[in-house]
Amino acid sequence: MAVVLVKERYQSKVGEVVIGATSEQGGTRTSVVKVGGDGTLPFLHFEGKMENRPVIAMEVTDIVPAWNNIIKDQIGDVISNPAAWAKKCVEEFNADLIYLKLIGANPEGENRSAEQCTQVVKDVLAAVGVPVVVVGCDDPEKDNEVLAAIAEAASGENLLIGLAEQDNYKSLAAAAMVHKHNLIARSPLDINICKQLNILISEMGLPLNRIVIDPMIGGLGYGIEYAYSIMERARLGSLANDKMLSMPMICTVGYEANRAKEANVSIDEYPGWGEQEDRATLWETLTATALLQTGASILCMRNPAAVKLVRENIADLMEKDA
Repeated sequence: MAVVLVKERYQSKVGEVVIGATSEQGGTRTSVVKVGGDGTLPFLHFEGKMENRPVIAMEVTDIVPAWNNIIKDQIGDVISNPAAWAKKCVEEFNADLIYLKLIGANPEGENRSAEQCTQVVKDVLAAVGVPVVVVGCDDPEKDNEVLAAIAEAASGENLLIGLAEQDNYKSLAAAAMVHKHNLIARSPLDINICKQLNILISEMGLPLNRIVIDPMIGGLGYGIEYAYSIMERARLGSLANDKMLSMPMICTVGYEANRAKEANVSIDEYPGWGEQEDRATLWETLTATALLQTGASILCMRNPAAVKLVRENIADLMEKDA
């Protein structure tokens, strides 16, 4: 008896967002990245088309971060130079984008000025040809000041900037509109807030094809199941033609995975857990690969060894016969 494969039919697809702009488009990037456009659940190639493969953005910070030595040793001395660090991420680790986090702007830390932060962004843009994601320090007032200045200084580059949240979205949405950048809309693992925030931003006039959702994921063993379910609901909503959930999703994999105790404690503390280097790499890898299966379009990662494994996984999953 012949086996008949039942295929789901979807009403719509995930919207597409283009990040970066070449010289012909008014920017200075040597390439652009297009994310989204999926007409099916992830990697079900027999049901629909995945227009664009998921991409990896490697995280770079403007000051030396307090990360574990497993990651810092792989990055090397360039970790104190954001531009050189970004260049290494592209040339050696094959990053598709750079995710530049301006933690030095934090008023409780180095409290760097908008001018200092803008110069870091300019340096990174000059060092690499790939598109750049720029996020602030998670202090809403300072982020509004810093990101507005960066959006103006990088006008034409078609950055992806953030983070716009329900109580702090107007200034960032305005900056993205005026200077023609894309915007990350972040919601705290809540599908209703996610949708409402997208409505509020779109009502200001920013087109839906310039919004990327950050659902605020959890890492492996630390809430990833709940994050998975929220992202799955968003993906199903987009395929059911809910335009306010139809944006590509960006996931801060490196941040969440490396908050876990399992990624940071040594084998001396927990001999039964195995070598920290393998454990830390796999913790970030498995967080990323799980989220790929529920629709992540952009994975923000830290560990170069994990990046290599996840890139291979994406290539395998994108094979139509996989």
